[in-house]
Amino acid sequence: MAAASSLLSEDQFLCSICLDVFTDPVTIPCGHNFCKTCITEHWNINVQCLCPMCNKRFHRRPELYVNTFISEMAAQFRQSHVKEITRSSEQQRAKPGDVVCDVCTETKLKALKSCLVCLASYCETHLEPHQRIPGLKRHKLIDPVKNLEGRMCKKHDRPLELFCKNDQICVCQFCTESDHKHHHTVPLIEEYEGKKAELNKAEAEVQQMIQERRLKIEKIKQSVKLSKEDAKKVTAASVQVFTALIQSVERGLAQLIEIIEEKQKTTEKQAEGFIIELEEEIIELMKRSTEVEQLSRTEDPLQLLQSFPSLNPAPHIKDWTEVKVHLSCQGTRGTDLDHLKETLTKEVKKLCADVELKTVQQFAVDVTLDSETANPDLILSDDGKQVNHGDLKQNLPDSPKRFSSCCVLGKQSFSSGRFYYEVQVKDKTDWTLGVARESINRKNFFTLAPTNGHWTICLMNGNQYKALAGPSIQLSLNSKPQTVGVYVDYEEGLVFFYDVDAADLMYSFTGCKFTEKLYPYFNPCYNDGGKNSTPLIITPVNHTD
Repeated sequence: MAAASSLLSEDQFLCSICLDVFTDPVTIPCGHNFCKTCITEHWNINVQCLCPMCNKRFHRRPELYVNTFISEMAAQFRQSHVKEITRSSEQQRAKPGDVVCDVCTETKLKALKSCLVCLASYCETHLEPHQRIPGLKRHKLIDPVKNLEGRMCKKHDRPLELFCKNDQICVCQFCTESDHKHHHTVPLIEEYEGKKAELNKAEAEVQQMIQERRLKIEKIKQSVKLSKEDAKKVTAASVQVFTALIQSVERGLAQLIEIIEEKQKTTEKQAEGFIIELEEEIIELMKRSTEVEQLSRTEDPLQLLQSFPSLNPAPHIKDWTEVKVHLSCQGTRGTDLDHLKETLTKEVKKLCADVELKTVQQFAVDVTLDSETANPDLILSDDGKQVNHGDLKQNLPDSPKRFSSCCVLGKQSFSSGRFYYEVQVKDKTDWTLGVARESINRKNFFTLAPTNGHWTICLMNGNQYKALAGPSIQLSLNSKPQTVGVYVDYEEGLVFFYDVDAADLMYSFTGCKFTEKLYPYFNPCYNDGGKNSTPLIITPVNHTD
């Protein structure tokens, strides 16, 4: 029933005579419905019994019976209608802090609009004349506000409709004829729109700053994430290093113990030989002692003198004064332990270098040569991975990007983060490698140095390695690099060069201030009569995670 009644409109429950919801509805023979009282009074006034709706005439007044079904439906509609009115009234009732209607006398309802002309606020009901009467329609309505008196000029009791640019205050029309006569005034709405535009701009700037900081937060979070990943990798590599180190120490200790034991056995064997030799000498000496003792007991001088020549000569006795028995591993403890320490130090250094190299290799990038930057004397491979000097200038179009000196840049640029690449320099006598900023001088002679936007190292004359740090620094390397690794950390300002095969750090630029894009830099140098014809080759980075 409730679902069905909700589909019916109010008109279906209105009596066409009283225009109100049915009270005791009755149905007359033509099928139309009316309040019982309404149709009775209608027929009492009119002599003829006509239907007020269709004018159908009845020759005799019909007997009226209340239609119970329509009566129940009307009662339900009347009840729901009362609830809706009550609910609407509750919703419109003013709450603490709301602007109230100035016209409501008993229950104060919430104001829907405020009128700047009437200086009053109106609820939905009392606002109706402003929406209907032409004169009131011209009034300025705004969202409800309190203290409408504050919008009036206290001096002239007129609306504050203008803004004084000189004094930065709101004024009325009469103010421009007295205190603000020669001041620059504009309509309030014009100043409002200007200030609104300023606020919108300020809001946009604030939102931009908020966005930048949110992006910075995301970047920091990403850095933390990468740092955690790096920490895991370094930890795993460190465990590997120290495991290998422990194994190396254990091997060294086992070898040392074995040496000590061997030397101890040698010492014991030597001591046993000495003891046997001494015991044999003791036996001979004891024989000599017996003979001497027997002869010394002879009291007959003639017999002693005659027997003395027949006395056995004294046995050959070894001088044992300088003979000592000591554990020869005393020398081992000094020499061999120092050797072990040196070996372990080298092993630790190598293992740590391996870890460091494997760590930076995680940031390997694919670098290819940019033919548009290459000097016309240089020959580049089709895949952009090799470059060497051709001793013959090619007919290539000149451009601001192309170098007049014997060098070429990589296609890839980097303005943040970390990157690493490797270049094979095997069999070359001269080369220069590193990174350069985008704005470097590409046409005239220049010195390679960080101050000019280059962070590079080079090989000269087959055996002179230098860091071109301005002035250059001679490098002392343990081996001749076959492959050079270049690592850059843009934010930290680091450029490292590695001997990949030896896992040695060749040189490091630190404290660099990068403000532009960085490009990989290559210079294969001149052929030198074929001695330096081997190309520089960008090789894939071979590493294990």
